[in-house]
Amino acid sequence: MKGNEKLIGALNSLLADELTAINQYMVHSEMADNWGYLKLHKRFEKRAIDEMKHAEKLIGRILFLEGMPVVSELKKISIGSDIPKMLTNDNAAETDAIRAYNEAIILAGEVKDYATRDILQGILNDEDRHMDEIEELQDQISQMTLPTFLTTQTKE
Repeated sequence: MKGNEKLIGALNSLLADELTAINQYMVHSEMADNWGYLKLHKRFEKRAIDEMKHAEKLIGRILFLEGMPVVSELKKISIGSDIPKMLTNDNAAETDAIRAYNEAIILAGEVKDYATRDILQGILNDEDRHMDEIEELQDQISQMTLPTFLTTQTKE
């Protein structure tokens, strides 16, 4: 099925966001593991895997719409040097993703591609959950102080 070129472009932009997020979350995951924060390692790793699934859905949809997935472009990756900076960078990435998915959902509706809109809505729901999880961790750090919070992250 030949898809709308503008929508395919938006899907490729979202794909670049997802591929960037995978890299950022994997590095954060491995850094947390290296520092012995096993719970954070698992949380970051799970988020990276979620983003991989999003990328897979976007690639599948782009191909269905007879477009060519662009997997060679990444956006700016923002690696934090400590846990609070990681969470701040991840929060910013999710904020951008939520904005971009909302815009793409509107575009999909405008071009009457409701199946793509439904796929994007499902991914947006995941991104909202990611944001909630990041904000939860940031709130815990704020309430507990960083040293106390980090002591809760060493064992699974």
